[in-house]
Order: sequence, then C-alpha cells, then structure tokens
Amino acid sequence: MRTEIVSYIQSTLAKTAQIGMGGNSTSPRATALDVPSGATVTIASEKSENLLEIKVTCAGSNITGKVIKELGIFKNSTSPTTDNDMVARVNFDGIGPFTASETLELFLTIEVN
Repeated sequence: MRTEIVSYIQSTLAKTAQIGMGGNSTSPRATALDVPSGATVTIASEKSENLLEIKVTCAGSNITGKVIKELGIFKNSTSPTTDNDMVARVNFDGIGPFTASETLELFLTIEVN
C-alpha cells in the first residue's frame, strides 16, 4: 500500500512547483503561494518503497537578488495557476539573495508509513 500511495503522489499530485518570497505560516485554505517569485523551476522526483523525494531546481538568473522563503508543490501538469491545485507548501527561513551564477536546489521528502 505504501508503494502505491507514493506512486500516486509522484504521478498525480507532484506535477509542478513554484518558489516564493512569502514566509508566514500556511493557511489550510491556501491555494497558492503567498508571494510567488515568477521564476521558472524544474521538478524531478525519485521514489523508493515508502519515500518520495521531490527536487526543485531554479537557476540563479531567474531569482537574482531575491530571498526565497517558500516552496509549493502543485498537481496541475502545465502551470500552477489553477485554483485549488496546491497540494503542499513549505515555508522556511529565507535563503538568498542569489547571484545569476548560482543554482537553487530545494528538496521535499515525503515518507508514507
């Protein structure tokens, strides 16, 4: 069952990602990031029996001078713009500001017990 749940999350619920500059606590009713950066990011995931690791990467040239404080995972496969498609949001202490030559990598690990 754990393997099936991890596979479902990977194939259905973790299609796109966004990073943002908002950093307050997450409202359970939130459907979008507080302050999206507008940056282009790539998303990749790897799974094992009960673990899914989602890697979000962004080129520093997309976020030059910005401080990133939030990560959102979305189920929409084209772009995270549809209402009610955010399935996870993580806020954290700000990282940055970034230079054009840097690369931001964020990892979200989901474990199914």
